[in-house]
Formats: sequence, structure tokens, C-alpha cells
Amino acid sequence: MISNIPPAPAIDGTTHLHSGKVRDLYRIDAGEHAGRLLMVASDRISAYDFVLASTIPDKGEILTRMSLWWFEQLSSLVPHHVVSTDVPAEVAGRAVVCESLEMFPVECVARGYLTGSGLVDYRASGEVCGIPLAPGLEDGSRLPAPIFTPATKAELGDHDENVSYDAVVATVGDEDAAALRDLTLRVYARAEELARERGILLADTKLEFGRRAGGSTIVLADEVLTPDSSRYWPADAWRPGRTQPSYDKQIVRNWLTSEASGWDRSSGEEPPALPAEVVEETRTKYVEAYERLTGERF
Repeated sequence: MISNIPPAPAIDGTTHLHSGKVRDLYRIDAGEHAGRLLMVASDRISAYDFVLASTIPDKGEILTRMSLWWFEQLSSLVPHHVVSTDVPAEVAGRAVVCESLEMFPVECVARGYLTGSGLVDYRASGEVCGIPLAPGLEDGSRLPAPIFTPATKAELGDHDENVSYDAVVATVGDEDAAALRDLTLRVYARAEELARERGILLADTKLEFGRRAGGSTIVLADEVLTPDSSRYWPADAWRPGRTQPSYDKQIVRNWLTSEASGWDRSSGEEPPALPAEVVEETRTKYVEAYERLTGERF
């Protein structure tokens, strides 16, 4: 379990509630948004169940701006949890005021391509989350149609575990399971189309949903369609049968597992600090993904 997350900074008028690998969550105690949540995206980066000592400059702002852009693109499909971007000055640009929701204990994953843990499951059983797939698929193969491949929400630092649709039904009931599957696939389809128009393939994405207290409305929450929660590949470099180049922290993983890092993943020791060139290359990938998707300059 991850235990090396630095303490969250104090923010006047708020109470710190929780810190994840990247985000810090606060309750707003006074003012117009009293009772709402303040979600702050840091520049932290994690890999292999460690929060690294190195940070990626501007990462928190990039992730926040990308999520806000996607929430706007998806607003006709599903409501989102963002209430305001009027936040304390010390976290301006990388925080949002959001609703407090009853979160569904399910990671809602859509896959349009076979890779990652889905590929591992497929190679072992010919299925992903109980969904049979055709034989002969490779790393990076495009699926005939996107599939809903949910996962359990693991404790911080543990791995999410892929589960079947029936397991989701057992957790949240038939009606909500069907609604979550439908929303996940609709969001993926819309996002995949928009990304493809911009020369980027959306291989898969993880979404989180909640429900407003006392209501039936399902709301899209947390981050959405960022390089931290999604696999983005440059379309012109897609070649099934290999690991695809990507717009995410794969650069960091590659360096950590190379001889150059001197780090043994199985040692249990914390990874070393990242070289400046790895930090800069990672930042460049995040910026490029943001600019290509949104058409905006960072």
C-alpha cells in the first residue's frame, strides 16, 4: 500500500479529508460553497505503487484543464460534479469546487483496444471480464466493438481487480449496473470519436460515477479522460503486436525498469529521483496530449 504521499498543504477555510496518489480532497467550511468539496490536482506522479519523489511541473493544472474540457464535451450525455472553478489563490488553475456524491464502488472501464490488464486476462483465458474475444488478438488490437470491463476499487496502493458484469450487478443492483455500463460506453464512444478526429486513439479509459444524495441522478465525477486515467496513442504510430507509444507516464515506467535507474522493482525500496530529461519528456507528453485534444495552447 502506498504510504509515501507527502502531507497535504493546509488551505484556509477548508478541512483536509483525503489524499490519493495525485489528488488532495478538502471540505469547504465557509462561504458560498460551504459543504462542497475542493479537489486539488497536484504535480505528483506515481508508478509501480509508489508516489515518486520527483514531480512533473504543471501536471496538476494540465489534468484539471483537460478534465474541464472533457466535462464540457460530454455535458449532453451525463451531468458532472464540477460546481465552480473559483478556488483559493494558492490552488488556482489546478482545483475545482465539486459536489459531494455517493460514489459507486466500481471502476467503470471501457476498452476499444486490447492492452494492459485486459491483454493479460485475454492471454490467460481468451476473455476480458468474462467477455469472450476472438482468438489471435495482439497487444494493441482494435476490438470489433468497445467493451465494458469493470474493476473493483482497490485500497490506495493496491491494484484494482478486473471483475465481471455480474459482479457489478451483485454490488450495485441490476438497474444501476446497466446504467453504469451504458453511460461508460456512451462516454467512451463520444470521446473516442473526438480524439480520433484529432489524430489520437483512445485505447481505454477509467471513469467514476456517483449519485446525488437523495436522488436518482448519476453524475460523472473525479478526473475524466486524462492521460492518468486513459491510454492515448498517436494514431499514425499505431502498430498492433507491440507496445504502443503513448501520451502518459510510460516514459517514467520505462526509465524506472531500465538499467540506468539502478532500481530493482522487487526490492521494496522506493524508486530513485527521475533525471531532469525524463521529467521534461513526461511533461512534454502531457502538454502535447492536452494541446492536440483541446486545440488550446497550454
